[in-house]
Amino acid sequence: MISTSLARIAVGVAIERRKAKSAWADFLWRPVSVFAGEPTAKPWTPIGGEGEVKLFYAGDAVIELHRTETTNYRENLTSGSPTLWVNLRPTGSEPPYELLAVTADPAEGEAFTDAGSNLVEAVPMPPGISEIIGRFVAEHHLERPFVKRQRNR
Repeated sequence: MISTSLARIAVGVAIERRKAKSAWADFLWRPVSVFAGEPTAKPWTPIGGEGEVKLFYAGDAVIELHRTETTNYRENLTSGSPTLWVNLRPTGSEPPYELLAVTADPAEGEAFTDAGSNLVEAVPMPPGISEIIGRFVAEHHLERPFVKRQRNR
């Protein structure tokens, strides 16, 4: 697949497994953090936790930055709590999830929820990643005036 992104940020994702208090599920899973770079660890390597909570390195992804989405990135960065959205798809086997994507675009993050069975979670954006995105927005953002369409009657 050909990408139209102007910049790419390699990231890793940490996911938490917590013992469920339910008769229908043994564990609850959720992404808890994203960090810049690609570790040498293999996906699904345990990286910490204690008691009934375990942390795993879920794998690596790439945040793609597009010139046409700078308004969304800017709104995310100025929201007071910049966020990344992580999209995981259930595999039906072990490991239980496959990492599909990570995005800084709130509209794309919302669109991830359209596939009803996927696990989509918003996690805090690390300062290093927000600085890269901020520089991208500063370099590529163009104000586009709102133009109301006129209806033909």
